Amino acid sequence: MKEARFLKINQEKWKKIEEALRGKDRDPEALSAYFIEVTDDLAYIKTYFPESSVEKYLNALAGSLYEIIYKRTWNESGYIKRFFTEELPLVFFRARKEIILAFLLLMVAVTIGALSTFNDNYFVRLILGDKYVAMTLENIEKGDPMAVYKSMNQSEMFLGITLNNLRVSFLAFAGGLIFSFGSIYVLFVNGVMIGTFFSFLYQENVFGEAMLIVWLHGTIEIASITVAGAAGFVIGKGLLFPGTYSRVTSFVANAKNGAQMILGIAPLIITAGIIESFITRYTGMHWSVKLLIILSSLCFSVFYFYLYPSKVALRKYE
Repeated sequence: MKEARFLKINQEKWKKIEEALRGKDRDPEALSAYFIEVTDDLAYIKTYFPESSVEKYLNALAGSLYEIIYKRTWNESGYIKRFFTEELPLVFFRARKEIILAFLLLMVAVTIGALSTFNDNYFVRLILGDKYVAMTLENIEKGDPMAVYKSMNQSEMFLGITLNNLRVSFLAFAGGLIFSFGSIYVLFVNGVMIGTFFSFLYQENVFGEAMLIVWLHGTIEIASITVAGAAGFVIGKGLLFPGTYSRVTSFVANAKNGAQMILGIAPLIITAGIIESFITRYTGMHWSVKLLIILSSLCFSVFYFYLYPSKVALRKYE
């Protein structure tokens, strides 16, 4: 009796999943959610109705979903291109609210850092450290406030900076596991540091020069960290607001989306590391060259994270 009721409740859902499998335009996110639901149903059948004939059917359905979702590899012809031009932009589109929220939180933290620096002379040393402040003041006196970017071997600098930025991005992403509080913390700390840093340089009358140097690499770097924080918010949303799904199903689906976001920004973080290590050090470049690099990075970030995803979604769902 209970088995019949279970079958009656779920038959329409399984039929819908079969139709989705036969469709030409398969939504990866929807198929992933279906796979989790089918495996949940399969586990339920095995536990409470171990002799049921439905077990074989659900095994086959789960196997078909698995083949489509998880057997695709980066070695497939055209898959990398499809990931960055179709799948990832759709994930960004679904996470657009989280991306905007992460950006706003970062800006609030930047404002707090700036106001605190202007109102407390010791705050900059508390956030940036006495050693860094002393070194920067010394460089300013020498007439080269951004000399820090010339102080290390280029290859060593690239490795250290890139690994650190990847670590920060991963922490922002993983912070979603504690209901997004970890993501909020990482974004807030980085925002306060940015606000403090630029306010300190403003007080030392080198703000304009610093802006044209730091944002050479900082534009892509900060955009990527913002998206990493948004990826953490996506995970947190899956835990806090599962909607019609079970909390486990919602978490797994959202964690997959967040992981795709982190994977997608990894090349950009590496690019930012290359710019910082091999280009930013040439502080004597003409201001027009610096501005061109900054504006190009800004246009790319806005386009790829905000505008292009909407275009892909419109084309896919129209």
